[in-house]
Amino acid sequence: MRFASNRLAGVAILAAVACKPVPSDPAPRPEPVRRGPSTAASMNIPPGHLPQPGMCRVWMPGTPPGHQAKPRSCSGIERTAPAGSWIVERPGRDKKVVHVRVVDERRPGVVVRMQVYQIKDGKLMRQG
Repeated sequence: MRFASNRLAGVAILAAVACKPVPSDPAPRPEPVRRGPSTAASMNIPPGHLPQPGMCRVWMPGTPPGHQAKPRSCSGIERTAPAGSWIVERPGRDKKVVHVRVVDERRPGVVVRMQVYQIKDGKLMRQG
């Protein structure tokens, strides 16, 4: 008899715990910290690897800096840019900015986005 009453009490406790209401909306998660626009350095392009003013460079994200293509003339560089690469340009008329043309992930030479960054503080000036 005592075993039955202990068992009944145990079942009653389990039932009470199982029936405890569960909040429908979990505790709100903190918003992710949004940092300012990325700079050439935060895009994993060390400042010393940016092309000289008036020059361009095809940059492959994820490839070490020492294994990147050398800077060259900007003439016709889009035709040689592989899929998923960036075309990094330092315009000769404005030495304080860097232009980044993002090439489509699947189509070589097809630019899908253009970003202009200020080199000094890394702020995104324009995007298109």
